[in-house]
Amino acid sequence: MSGPVEKSVCDSHGTIYLNCPNRKSLHRGAVQHWYFGWNIVAAATVLTLLTAGMRLGMGPFFLPMSRDLGFSRSLLASIMGVGMLCYGLAMALAGYLVGRLGTRSVLLLGTATVIASAIGTVIARTPLSFGLAFGVLMSLGLGLASPVTLTPIISRWFTRQRGMALFFLSTGSMAGIAVMTPALTFSIHWLRWRTTLVGFAMVFAVVTVPAALFIMRDNAPRNADLLPEQIRAQNAATTKVRESLRFRAAVRTAPFLKIALGLFACGFSMNLLGAHGVPMLMDHGFDAMTSSLGIGTIGLVAILGTLILGRLSDRMPRRNILAAIYFIRGLGFFALLLVGTRGELYMATAAAGMVWAGSIAISSALLADIYGVRLVGVLYGTAYLGHQVAGMISTWLGGWGFEQFGTHWIAFGSAAVLLLLGAAVSLRLPSTGFTLMAPTLVSEP
Repeated sequence: MSGPVEKSVCDSHGTIYLNCPNRKSLHRGAVQHWYFGWNIVAAATVLTLLTAGMRLGMGPFFLPMSRDLGFSRSLLASIMGVGMLCYGLAMALAGYLVGRLGTRSVLLLGTATVIASAIGTVIARTPLSFGLAFGVLMSLGLGLASPVTLTPIISRWFTRQRGMALFFLSTGSMAGIAVMTPALTFSIHWLRWRTTLVGFAMVFAVVTVPAALFIMRDNAPRNADLLPEQIRAQNAATTKVRESLRFRAAVRTAPFLKIALGLFACGFSMNLLGAHGVPMLMDHGFDAMTSSLGIGTIGLVAILGTLILGRLSDRMPRRNILAAIYFIRGLGFFALLLVGTRGELYMATAAAGMVWAGSIAISSALLADIYGVRLVGVLYGTAYLGHQVAGMISTWLGGWGFEQFGTHWIAFGSAAVLLLLGAAVSLRLPSTGFTLMAPTLVSEP
């Protein structure tokens, strides 16, 4: 390179390049600085680990709570079922509040609610007070600090690497299940469930409050992490259409309905497997430990799967990846009904684990691509409500179907069919990049 070296900022996310009017010089003389958006991703991943770990790791609390409070299993299960629905409603509320109050305020509100829930739960003695504290308030607090709250801010800070960034939330969810479940079990064994719950609320506050105050910044750089040529390629006309689209119009569009249908199938299958996977395998002749290890393999493999899918989601059409996720999951549910040996079981669950946590991250990335970051929070929360409603239905169907017909094919077969339908519908989503479709999308059949 001859002549004086001229420094210039060729994009707006804090990366300084040397003489970079074109892409060639980007790769030869780049001096890159840490992009602050990854700090937000790291904090969001830890928060997701805590919220998902508690929300999906209620199992260790079940029997100790039941014995200590004198509640029947059916009563406590009903309270937790109500909590599942409240969690979905809270996520829809979180999506709305983020647009009104900002990420920081919603996270702090969620933290205060979790603390109030923990205090109310440990002093509760009646089913009503316990249900309000643990079933409703805990679900509300965790929902306000859920990925729905964190998705909009990550979508603002990332465009080129949006898929990878959002996939870290799924990694946090899977790590939450893998880490929090044994940690809660150990703590309950030594400290009892009340102390464990209060301890969780304190740890949650210690992590969430500093993250909300010092890391979460809703005002992202204008062009996020786009490269210069991608900034120049953006279409101003489609941006104007995106900004004018309103929530009521968006939820009636074909792409939103297709994504919501896929998330319904996701919620139906995930909650069915969580509630009835081990009993189904035991009914098919596997012992309890083998059944548990088989289902546990899904969560362990899913951590690796999220990292691989995250990289692919920024390099391939996201609709194709989403369709592949649902398709492989659908085949996996059929496989679980047919496996007869340990080897077949572990092969089936390992394959399912590779795509187990990807649908939510891809769906939220697609919503941001199609509708823009202004609406992604409330749209994601609304779609996720269907995810939770589907979970309630499948949890009930798994027990009712087996009692009525003596087979798990009713529930698990339904899950497989819904997932395959979700795969077919996902292929009909728009092929999104960094632009929005034409406004005729609203009237698409």
